[in-house]
Amino acid sequence: MFLEEKEEDFVDLSSVDDLEFFEQISRSRSLTDAARSWGKSLPSVSKRLTQLESRLGVQLVRRSTRQLTLTPEGEQYAAGALSILQQKTDLEEGVSQKYGDLQGRIAVHSTIGLGRIHIAPLLGEFVREHPRISIDLELSALPLNIAGTSFDLGIRVGSLQDSRLKSRRLAESRRVVCAAPQYLDSVGRPKTVAELEQHNCIILRQEHSDYAVWRFGTERREQQVRVNGNMVSDDGEVVTGWCLQGLGLIMRSSWHVNPMLRQGLLQQVLEDVPTPAADIHAVYPAGVHTPRRVSEAIDYLRRGLMERLA
Repeated sequence: MFLEEKEEDFVDLSSVDDLEFFEQISRSRSLTDAARSWGKSLPSVSKRLTQLESRLGVQLVRRSTRQLTLTPEGEQYAAGALSILQQKTDLEEGVSQKYGDLQGRIAVHSTIGLGRIHIAPLLGEFVREHPRISIDLELSALPLNIAGTSFDLGIRVGSLQDSRLKSRRLAESRRVVCAAPQYLDSVGRPKTVAELEQHNCIILRQEHSDYAVWRFGTERREQQVRVNGNMVSDDGEVVTGWCLQGLGLIMRSSWHVNPMLRQGLLQQVLEDVPTPAADIHAVYPAGVHTPRRVSEAIDYLRRGLMERLA
């Protein structure tokens, strides 16, 4: 009876395209997990994999029931399989007269702070509404030039200059200077930009620099001020935490500090001094068809950010 069930499983599994089969294998932690994802027996999945490797004449996977490791050939085949399957999805989506459910993978890049606070939760809600979508979100301290990479979408804050990318503004934002009430009570409020020299400015390190240039004015007429302080970090959450402790002034995007300003945990200073825009944009490759799943995700992020930042 067991042999008959195993053979029946294998017949069903063998009807699956090689690329689709191995793409699922490559995303699994073990062959057991892969078998569970297909709803098949472990022997049937192992046999199907052996058949694929025999056809290609290479070993794709180092076998283990507890851990799955791809060989270099397996990594190459998995990457190609993912690309081809996504192209197939895009093609069918593009020629279909009746759009069905959104499906496919969306690779997204975002800076850490914005990604953790807003982008990740919104993408989670997006997948809940479209369960056939898969999200690969990468967060890093600095923006990445996604042109020429495998990313479908990048989330950026501030001005954009890369002509190889399309962009869409998701939300308006500006950088503001603020401090905790206890700091302002003990040191006083700066009334002009020049008075920043008399204050401890908590610095968010960028590009391995231990000093900061804060920008005021507009993009057409910008004033740059070099500030200094005794607290430096490359992590925005750390910098904001120090500010909440009353250790100095920070200059952060309004999307980040507005909740703390509303709660009275922080107070804005130099309110009448304009600062350049730090709008949130979605960027994606130019010159190619934008898949519907990506454009729908952008629309969803825009609506979600507008609601969150209202």
